[in-house]
Amino acid sequence: MSKAPDHDQVRALRLGTRRSTLAMAQSGLVADEVRQLTGRPVELVEITTYGDTSREHLTQIGGTGVFVNALRDALRDGEIDFAVHSLKDLPTAQPEEFTLAAVPARADVRDALVARDGLGFQELIRDGAPRVARIGTGSPRRMSQLHAWARTFGVEIETVPIRGNIDTRIGYVRSGELDAVVLAAAGLQRVGRLAEATELISPDAVLPAPGQGALAVECAASDAHLAAQLAELDDPYTRAAVTAERTLLAALEAGCSAPVGALADLLAEEQVVTEMRLRGVVGTTDGATLVQLSTTGPVPASDGDEAAPQRMGRELADEMLAKGAAGLMGERAL
Repeated sequence: MSKAPDHDQVRALRLGTRRSTLAMAQSGLVADEVRQLTGRPVELVEITTYGDTSREHLTQIGGTGVFVNALRDALRDGEIDFAVHSLKDLPTAQPEEFTLAAVPARADVRDALVARDGLGFQELIRDGAPRVARIGTGSPRRMSQLHAWARTFGVEIETVPIRGNIDTRIGYVRSGELDAVVLAAAGLQRVGRLAEATELISPDAVLPAPGQGALAVECAASDAHLAAQLAELDDPYTRAAVTAERTLLAALEAGCSAPVGALADLLAEEQVVTEMRLRGVVGTTDGATLVQLSTTGPVPASDGDEAAPQRMGRELADEMLAKGAAGLMGERAL
């Protein structure tokens, strides 16, 4: 007589996700991988967060956790088994009751310009001068660096605070209300709209947000079995890089709506990763003053060893604070 299947093995895993097109797309990618890993069905549970319903700009509602807290509440209440977040939305302090089970391999870290008439940034800001180009973004980090970048060409721009999904933001350009908008390249890629970008902006010009392009797969710390299964999705190099970036952000005592950019690059010799370079920038939103520094250090000696990236992030933050970074952030989320 055959043994009846374990109910827990056949029950669908419930993956909590925000309702936006982008969130559903990236959660769907993770769901497919989890199905293959576990052999269990995975269903998406759509959850509306405060950040989705509020029409205020992120700097007004605090930024930190506004897209995350409702998902964590559902996880805490047992309504879902695990959640997928955009890592850049995740607060740097990790509650003990949840575990960051996996950080999958990162997508494109760059910001993307979507401009009228197929123009790149340099062409756009010089096109139709002396009229000032109007560029939409809800990110103080982007505002700061875009202003500074434009000034390297001797040109001023106007940045316009915007919110909304990808369709809404690109719509401002299509309607002629704005000359361009700046979005994360990874988001455009995940919804199949990367071809609409008129320029992928080099990190040498605009550093991304800490954790940009990466996803976070989170579950209850008490569910050790599921955490171990989800850990198979983890990419150790991506985790090391985002750990350095997020430690820098935390050590600056800044929230995710502060004008802080960070990027950890993995440096390789003959296809062997040997070092990590961490770059950070803090600036006033008008781009008039920037503190931009970098450091290099060893990659972790073993998977899951986060001491080296954390040390690198703290040391670079200390250097930036010594150069006056604290006075440039506007907010300090203590």
